[in-house]
Amino acid sequence: MKITSQNILDALVHVRYPGTGKDIVSTGMVQDNIKINGNKITFSILFDKLNDPFSKSVVKAAEQAIITYVGEHIEIKGNIEILSQEAPKPKAPPILESVKNIIAVSSGKGGVGKSTISSNLAISLASLGYKVGLLDADIHGPSIPKMFGVEDAHPEVIDKDGRHTIIPIEKYGVKLLSIGFFVDPNQALVWRGAVSSNALKQLITDAEWGELDFFIMDLPPGTGDIHLTLVQTLGITGVVVVTTPQDVALADARKGVNMFTGEKVNVPVLGLVENMSWFTPAELPENKYYIFGKDGGKQLAEELNVPLLGQIPLVQSIREGGDAGRPIAANQDSILTLAFQELAQNVVEQVEIRNKTKDPTRKVEMIK
Repeated sequence: MKITSQNILDALVHVRYPGTGKDIVSTGMVQDNIKINGNKITFSILFDKLNDPFSKSVVKAAEQAIITYVGEHIEIKGNIEILSQEAPKPKAPPILESVKNIIAVSSGKGGVGKSTISSNLAISLASLGYKVGLLDADIHGPSIPKMFGVEDAHPEVIDKDGRHTIIPIEKYGVKLLSIGFFVDPNQALVWRGAVSSNALKQLITDAEWGELDFFIMDLPPGTGDIHLTLVQTLGITGVVVVTTPQDVALADARKGVNMFTGEKVNVPVLGLVENMSWFTPAELPENKYYIFGKDGGKQLAEELNVPLLGQIPLVQSIREGGDAGRPIAANQDSILTLAFQELAQNVVEQVEIRNKTKDPTRKVEMIK
């Protein structure tokens, strides 16, 4: 017996759509594209919505109806295409798609010089010829505008492709954005977690960062909403953890490392930076005074089996440079510039190793 399209339609009359109780032929769900090739049959069923809750059950019922009313020898399973009248939603463009590496600079506690490290690392990477962006993600205590001497700057907002786009400020070869550019510096910023997280997302997604080799994020101290927002928004290449040598800072640094390397977050730690490693007075440049203890960061790096990226001394000129809006790495005449360039080179090396040996980090998906 020769199989015809009418045989198929007669069989499908027995299949009803659960949402209306009507058969799928009379309602026009079976499309006029039935193809018969020997015992193989293909056609399409049209649903009103994408991901219709009844689509799979209707397809199974249609397969069974054809086997029952046309013949058990019919090849139908897997040959029914699901179509939808609802247009698929356009995919949002990848966030920071022109950025090669996203580096978070973190610390377990405040006061360890994390923003100083972030600023000088960004400038040092730029001095090595890389395209660099720096985001001040410390929503409640933004300090990057002051460190770069651009406190009075106001980023331009332009209309691009129908949406408002923020143009970062550029200084010392680094593209900068901070919530500090948009608020009164003399007023305390008191925002709830959701508000501050949304503000941070805007600085990332609504800015014209362009092509970058490194996107540095200066995170707030500790672990909290902002850190969670970032790992849910971006696939971070790796984290640089800043600590000082004393025990209380090391304990918090250990917690920070564990947060990022935990199973749920799973962001690689590129290494530790030990800041304020020793004090060297200007009049005695050969002397080292270990005010906060000796090699605490180095020992923690060994314990956690992560690289020690650098040991930065406690020197007055580093603090003065930050306060004056000219980080020490921007001063090519300073011997300390070499320390930060070495730090930058070590970060580049660890990023290259990380990218060769590990898959790209995926942003953390929340299960609702």
